[in-house]
Amino acid sequence: MVEAHKLDCESVSDTCRFIVQSEDEDEAVELAKNHMAEIHGQELTSEELRDKHLQIV
Repeated sequence: MVEAHKLDCESVSDTCRFIVQSEDEDEAVELAKNHMAEIHGQELTSEELRDKHLQIV
């Protein structure tokens, strides 16, 4: 079974239900990083997203 990398925006912002899920970890992190910057005005690093918010499903 293939693993997917999931970042749930709700874990960062309780007003948003955006979820990024991809088999490619780098792609999932980049999409979540862009979403956080564009929608929420928060500049999170890739390391912050990986360490605090990335789930493997």
